[in-house]
This record gives sequence, C-alpha cells and structure tokens, in this order.
Amino acid sequence: MNDAEQAAQTATLAQRMLTKVFTLLSDQGITPNAVQQQMLTSHVRAMAHRSVTGEPLPEVDASLFDEISAGSMDLAREVVAAFGNLPEEEAWLLSVHFEVAKDNL
Repeated sequence: MNDAEQAAQTATLAQRMLTKVFTLLSDQGITPNAVQQQMLTSHVRAMAHRSVTGEPLPEVDASLFDEISAGSMDLAREVVAAFGNLPEEEAWLLSVHFEVAKDNL
C-alpha cells in the first residue's frame, strides 16, 4: 500500500471511529468541550494511523491510569476493540479523554 492509499484508508477509518466515539459519549451524556473535542479527534486520528500502518505506541506505564473510572475505561476498550488491531495500551490513553470530559457534567 502506498502513502496515498494509507492516508485515504486512515482518513476513512478515523472518520468512522470518530462518529462511533462521539455517539458513545453522547449516549453516556458526556459532552466534551471544544478543546477536548479537538484533542480527542487528534488522538482518534492518530489511532487510525497506527491501526493502518502498524506503527507501535511507545511503552506506557499502566499504573498511570489507576485512577481512571471503570466507565471511562470500558468506553475506551469498546472503541479500541472496534479498531480490531490495536493494543490495550491504546484504551488506557483514550480513557483519559473520556474521564476529563466527564468532569464537564
């Protein structure tokens, strides 16, 4: 797959996953503010890139996520599972976005 094909596949995947993410958040009554939406969008696009290219994440320390609620972690795991080929560490990182947005309530 060439760079243009990878970019197109990444953009399509990112858009599909962003729709899923914002639907999940809405279903949970979580409304990210504008800055949080921008950061979350950027993160999901990066996840799509890693999903398409197979690029790995740097090592992540699981203990950094001990205070994330089970609800946020479950939502993040659902999104990561939908990608189908990303490691659990992606859910840890994504869960932070959900946890922060929950504080807007």
